[in-house]
Amino acid sequence: MFDKILIANRGEIALRVHRACKEMGIHTVAIHSEADRNAMHVRLADESVCVGPASAAKSYLNIPAIITAAKITGAQAIHPGYGFLSENAKFAEIVEKSGITFIGPKPEHIRMMGDKITAKEAIQTAGVPVVPGSDGGLPTVEDATAAAKRIGYPVLIKATAGGGGRGMKVAATPDELEVAFQTARSEAKAAFGNDAVYMEKYLQKPRHIEIQIVADGHGNVIHLGERDCSLQRRHQKVFEEAPSPVIDADARAKIGKTVTTAIKKLGYLGVGTIEFLYENGEFYFIEMNTRLQVEHPVTEMITGVDLVQEQIRIAAGEKLSLTQKDVVISGHAIECRINAENPETFAPSPGLITDFHAPGGLGVRLDSAVYSGYRVPPHYDSLIGKLIVHAPTRAEAIARLRRALGETVVGGVETTLPLHMRLVDNKDIQAGNYDIHWLEGFLKSPKDTKKG
Repeated sequence: MFDKILIANRGEIALRVHRACKEMGIHTVAIHSEADRNAMHVRLADESVCVGPASAAKSYLNIPAIITAAKITGAQAIHPGYGFLSENAKFAEIVEKSGITFIGPKPEHIRMMGDKITAKEAIQTAGVPVVPGSDGGLPTVEDATAAAKRIGYPVLIKATAGGGGRGMKVAATPDELEVAFQTARSEAKAAFGNDAVYMEKYLQKPRHIEIQIVADGHGNVIHLGERDCSLQRRHQKVFEEAPSPVIDADARAKIGKTVTTAIKKLGYLGVGTIEFLYENGEFYFIEMNTRLQVEHPVTEMITGVDLVQEQIRIAAGEKLSLTQKDVVISGHAIECRINAENPETFAPSPGLITDFHAPGGLGVRLDSAVYSGYRVPPHYDSLIGKLIVHAPTRAEAIARLRRALGETVVGGVETTLPLHMRLVDNKDIQAGNYDIHWLEGFLKSPKDTKKG
């Protein structure tokens, strides 16, 4: 086992990794930008190293500085968290070549799953169902036209190197195709430096269902059930729950076996998430995330498995601490992402947190690195915390979430707490009756109708 791990991230995820390390008796090294000098993960870590100015490009994405920080502190491994360099195959390779262990998948799997086309081909070959789509990329609008005719409208044009909803455009009819194609390519080029796109059938009212998998280096692969992440704004997840209100035990076991068999065939190592669109009882693969997910706590709450500790053990060469038979889904968990944003316009709201009170009580968890007197910097993602609740039933979880939201105080900056209060009071949410388009419609509806 490692004696010292460098955490190559910031905010709540850096603190989350630190906590897992401390419970395992592992010393931690925090990296930070000049803007994060007083951050909670820096205060609590055993050591800290400043890796650059406020700009993420010059600090949290500064590979030479991070490797140097690991070397001078004697860290034996680097945990990338999520975001930043967590799915950067080049970074993983450099870490390993530097004689340091990368706590994550093999670089070849990061690279494979980082490209939507190669990911789809690999996963389909391994036996996982995919959304009907084009056979590879679409270099020209003529290629797109032919593919759309074969697939059938509406279609979705997607960047091969995409993420976060960028480089994605819907064409409902042939007349809309050329504009959608050119726009998707332009957005992809601007966002990722790669204008390659492909096409998928656009499903009308799907759910976003993802399966959490864990694989060690000894041929063992398990799944920890599903998460329902259908409540999204601009393809960014807002509210997640596990298990899904629409997946029963038989469907869970079937898709779980399909996924674990595929992951074993690929020789994957570490934690990962297979994401699907789910409609009319069918699962369609859309992508794989080769890292810890933001929403991983809901899986931890219903299974009792510490995913970060499993990551660390796997990277150290150990076997999984449990088998598939040991995995028991217990109760229901919900996570709300609390952002420093205006709850109506979603404009970022950086600034000084003047008051802070965390909710408590049975089955309540708050993953956050903020505190009273902390200044939310304007340079990074606006996520400041995740409120997670667990209860025996979904109805009890919603009631507990409502109570916990009412206890939470974040003063001095605007947050999305009011949005989550509206969501838990909505009849569709309470009934579990929503899809990936539901939240966008809810946000556009008159405010006095938003309780449902």
